[in-house]
Amino acid sequence: MLKVGQKEIDAVERVIRSGKMFRYDPNGECGRFEKRWGEYLSVNHVTLCSSGTAALAAALGGLGIGPGDEVIVPAHTYMATAIAVLAVGAIPVIVDIDESITLNPEALAEAIGPHTRAVIPVHMWGTLCDMDSISSIARKRNLLVVEDACQCVGGFYNGRAAGSMGDVGAFSFNYFKNMTCGEGGATVTRHEQYFQRIRCMIDPCNFYWEGRQPSFSPFVHCGSRASEFEGAMLNAQLDRLPGLLQDLRRKKAAILKATESNGLNLAPRHSPDGECALNVLYTLPSAELAQQFAASTKGTILANTGRHNYTEWDPILNRQGAQHEALNPFKLKENAACRKEYSKDMCALSLEILGRTVSVGISADDDENDITQLAERINEGAALAFGHTVAASA
Repeated sequence: MLKVGQKEIDAVERVIRSGKMFRYDPNGECGRFEKRWGEYLSVNHVTLCSSGTAALAAALGGLGIGPGDEVIVPAHTYMATAIAVLAVGAIPVIVDIDESITLNPEALAEAIGPHTRAVIPVHMWGTLCDMDSISSIARKRNLLVVEDACQCVGGFYNGRAAGSMGDVGAFSFNYFKNMTCGEGGATVTRHEQYFQRIRCMIDPCNFYWEGRQPSFSPFVHCGSRASEFEGAMLNAQLDRLPGLLQDLRRKKAAILKATESNGLNLAPRHSPDGECALNVLYTLPSAELAQQFAASTKGTILANTGRHNYTEWDPILNRQGAQHEALNPFKLKENAACRKEYSKDMCALSLEILGRTVSVGISADDDENDITQLAERINEGAALAFGHTVAASA
């Protein structure tokens, strides 16, 4: 979590005192945030929901993804990315990342099969995917793109907002994100035909409150609509998001300048000016050096981030895709021809990369002294890992 304070408290208090906590008030907080977030992203349609997982499932359902379809997901992402695929009855196909810690475009191209309908590129740890390459492959191979921006709220890739570049985009606003309402999410799109289905995925009863559409027949899905409390917090959070990201980027730039001569390799960065700057990612030559460096800098080896690595996705590896066997996508006859074999060593290249990649976190609460000390630890860690002295930055 980044910053929550009096503005959020006041916003929630206003909702309570108004007595209007249901999201379908014409002048409500949810509707106001959806409009503002759409303007921030330059997209037409935004629908708030209860979580990033619900947002991803709504995105896939909005596109009509279901049984008989494969969806490509990267080996390094929060498990929700793959769970959302199963939630709509489709099958996740797990492929390698590259040293950017995001989906490897070459692995994507190689993994496309006759049943592949979509790909979910994930902007991990506030960094950006190679969206130009991924989008080019998707266009050539007729794939739909569900852009997972759950960990990159407010990021930009070559001037385009994270989450706005795919056919549909998904966001998370939970406790750990840089814009938060405790829990929450949003699905976004520019396409009206997807938007109607997305709204129905999130709230199949929305026509009671917003009116029936003659051109759209609602279907059944579990509701995941947001409340006015979430909308109120997010409106307060959105006010501070640009300044918060600017401050984080300034701090990261200071760290990079103070550590530029230490011999460490940054993980490849796509559109670095648009990163959320929540960390600095370093690619070490070996897992052993990564362990030394992480210990010195108090950083985290990405192989040790548990639920973010496919080896820890128990429901997928165990092929337990639903609460009832009759609904389990792995058992559906429509998915008989889809690829469903998983093993913990299936993406060995990803595991090797993650084992030698260290994330050194940057906090919104860090002051100038904290940033100076963090840069010193990074330089000291480099000296220990490579056995040389780092010159002090001017």
